[in-house]
Amino acid sequence: MIMNIPQEVKAKLIHYQQNEITEYHIYKRLAKKVKSQHNAKVLESIAKEEMSHYSLFKKYSGKDVAPKWLKVFFYTFLARFLGLTFTIKLMEQGEESAQQRYQNIKDYVAEAEEIIKDEFEHERKLIDLLDEDMLKYMGSVVLGLNDALVELTGALAGFTLAIQNTRLVGILAGITGFAAALSMAASEYLSTKAEAEGKHPLKASVYTGLAYIVTVFLLILPYLFIANYYIALIIALIIAVVIIAIFNYYIAVAKDMNFKKQFLEMVIISLSVSAISFIIGLLVRKFFGIDI
Repeated sequence: MIMNIPQEVKAKLIHYQQNEITEYHIYKRLAKKVKSQHNAKVLESIAKEEMSHYSLFKKYSGKDVAPKWLKVFFYTFLARFLGLTFTIKLMEQGEESAQQRYQNIKDYVAEAEEIIKDEFEHERKLIDLLDEDMLKYMGSVVLGLNDALVELTGALAGFTLAIQNTRLVGILAGITGFAAALSMAASEYLSTKAEAEGKHPLKASVYTGLAYIVTVFLLILPYLFIANYYIALIIALIIAVVIIAIFNYYIAVAKDMNFKKQFLEMVIISLSVSAISFIIGLLVRKFFGIDI
């Protein structure tokens, strides 16, 4: 069986074999970390399928292959800090490419069609099992993040031109942001309680408040350590864009959304508000003669 397979095809089989054993170890580790018994059983089931694929490819390649341990550790780390949903969706993107790749070996591996079907079955199972607090309360996180980015970038731009003292701007923006975070958290608590969507009001308010406070903290950092107010503002705006990029990438992967569209929309809104506030700050300084 092995002798009839061209060397380049055998090399592909060994590569696919390594992917399967790597994903087996990933799913096994994730199964041990999830709290839900149902999710754990599904992940265990998928791990067994990955191992069966590995054994099948071994039959054709005639070799034992070690997993990519760095990849195993990477996805295990992601699941711990960014959640099961994001991690599995990221892996799922690889499953789709696997479905296409296995088409290339159909002439040499009789069971290739069966493996492709398994990969489609993985996708269905994975989508069915995804149920996490992080995803359930993502609307609350979006609320806190969006408001903090729009309000704080605007406030920082306005304060920067009106006051022109980085330390004072940072302190004022921090106080404003913290007060706004408490207000947003309280509003989200009352809103969630009134809607009765199955979400816990206190949890929703905590997610909103934390998202707001973390964003505020990151945005005011340049003002606490940099004396030049123009440089501090530019760095704060860069941080805002980076936060938007990271957050929207997370959402795009976890919820199958269009990253580019969401990212550009948030960036345009935040920077537009900052530009308007910057002009207002300039006018306030000019007409009211503020000099601090």
